[in-house]
Amino acid sequence: MKHVKFIGFIFFLFSLTESLALPTKPQDVDPFYATQKFIEENTVYLTIIAVAQYVQEVSFDEVETLVKVMMDYRDGCLANWTLPECSKRANEAIQDMICSSEGLPQRHNISHCCSKVDFARRLCFFYNKKAKTGFLPPFPTLDPEEKCQAYKNNNGSFLNLYMYEVARRNPFVFSPVLLTVAARFEEAATTCCEQQEKATCFQDKAAPITQYLKASSSYQGTVCGALIKFGPKVLNSINTAVFSKKFPKIGFKDLTSLLEDVSTMYELCCEGDVVQCIQGQSQVMNHICSKQDFISSKIKECCEKKMPERGDCIINTNKEDKPEDLSPREPKFTDSQNVCQERDSNQDGLLIEFTHEYSRRHNYLSTPELLRVTKVYKDLLEDCCSRENAAGCYRHAEDKFNETTEKSLAMVQQECKLFQELEKDALKLHYLVKFTKAAPQLSLEELVYLSNGMMEVLTTCCTLSEEFACVDDLADLVLGDLCGVNENRTINPAVDLCCRADFAFRRHCFEHLEADTTYVLPSVSALISALHSDWCQAHNEDLQNKKHRFMVNLVKWMPEITAEECMCLFTKFTAAGEKCDEVQEPETCFHPEGSNIDNESGAANRNDKIPEVNISISVKCPNLL
Repeated sequence: MKHVKFIGFIFFLFSLTESLALPTKPQDVDPFYATQKFIEENTVYLTIIAVAQYVQEVSFDEVETLVKVMMDYRDGCLANWTLPECSKRANEAIQDMICSSEGLPQRHNISHCCSKVDFARRLCFFYNKKAKTGFLPPFPTLDPEEKCQAYKNNNGSFLNLYMYEVARRNPFVFSPVLLTVAARFEEAATTCCEQQEKATCFQDKAAPITQYLKASSSYQGTVCGALIKFGPKVLNSINTAVFSKKFPKIGFKDLTSLLEDVSTMYELCCEGDVVQCIQGQSQVMNHICSKQDFISSKIKECCEKKMPERGDCIINTNKEDKPEDLSPREPKFTDSQNVCQERDSNQDGLLIEFTHEYSRRHNYLSTPELLRVTKVYKDLLEDCCSRENAAGCYRHAEDKFNETTEKSLAMVQQECKLFQELEKDALKLHYLVKFTKAAPQLSLEELVYLSNGMMEVLTTCCTLSEEFACVDDLADLVLGDLCGVNENRTINPAVDLCCRADFAFRRHCFEHLEADTTYVLPSVSALISALHSDWCQAHNEDLQNKKHRFMVNLVKWMPEITAEECMCLFTKFTAAGEKCDEVQEPETCFHPEGSNIDNESGAANRNDKIPEVNISISVKCPNLL
């Protein structure tokens, strides 16, 4: 829990150095004042985001009530910011309002958090967030004409409802991203409601907004998960690699100064402090823009934009070219006789500087791969510095680095080879089977989501020149979705180990996972019942949904089955289902011949063959006979 204490220290430090409460008095420094003005103008949205992310079950009516309370608080403090209650930070004020709202904590099971104080309460609210939102009703959809009529009747209420629905389904997305999503949706509504083909317009406008939200959610969730599970050192390593390869001109001293702001921003944003998250991001962007000459020549136009567009612009700029005088390698880390002394005196500082120097020289590598190389270097020094001839030992470090990268590259090449060779359905089936074997405890929806994620990764990356970095970076985000943000996310011992043992090497860990044989399988009768339901009742359901559910159930029952065998069985059962439609008692079609299935457990029959169906089609496939 060292990182928890560190986060607490950061909050304490901020309370001493400057008040970032909402609202505050105007400042002389223009960038800071502009940020405060932006926050004040978006108080309604920020309140909605905070409440909906902390208490996802809360109703929109309850949110609107809390918004009114917050606006009264804001207006009172703007009139007289010296009032005692105005010294609260916005996050504290919002949590106070949630806890003091009559009946709300009891209705939504948040009372245990309200009984805590200070950092313990903030942490409790954070752990109340749930990434999997299947408990919420489907996202409300309106006919385009109805949508536009609602927008014209009361655009404020319409947009607030949209923000509420998006925020509670994305509890770990940072407030600047959600404000950008809201602004883009408002722009889409304004444009599309004037068009004749409203449905087409909304569809075209929604796609990039959804993609932006999804990409931001994956990255921010992965980084916050790294912070929560591994602490601030890993967070610092990630940011070092990201900024060093994006801005290879930056010197280590300037980078160290920037990373202090970046780490603080993530500490605040990951906890869910909607106001200080904006303050933190603004401070990072101000820092970058104030040192353009030392950081990047490509961000001038971005720095002239207003927030939050400025942040998105800087994040999405292309990588800066490597300085021409940058040597291919930094001899300090492999040729010096004093490496072990530096390691002993300041190991963390040495490793961060190594990550910086290696990343700026190898900015074509993925962020996870750069962290793997750093881990290899750390382990190598631990071994070499215990030997008599330490320098002779670590002098060959480059060979170790290349060996590690070759293994990662081979993994990506194999994935892209599958993408090139398999048709779309077969590739999706491959990943559905793979994820189900590793984590049969997950729901069908989660398994399909992860499989779709890997499909998108390969579709996006396997035709690019920077194929390796693209696949490795994005595939790691898919695993970030699997591992989750909170510490209390648990699936099974093997998956949990991959998620928590080593952030840099978790892709390698997952690649070598075998089928989870500890999973308690459903009974054979339950499987047969599911098959009967699928083929004899749900005639109007999409065939893909049937196929996915069939495959998942089959793999959970027979974890050693291959994707090819699954497809064969699916084809057989599809044919059997068509036959069942023609008989008077279709449920008899899927009853195994000559067996009493009522008391059979999956665990007892893990290695059984698939039972034959009673009609003329026998469900037999190669390797299952």
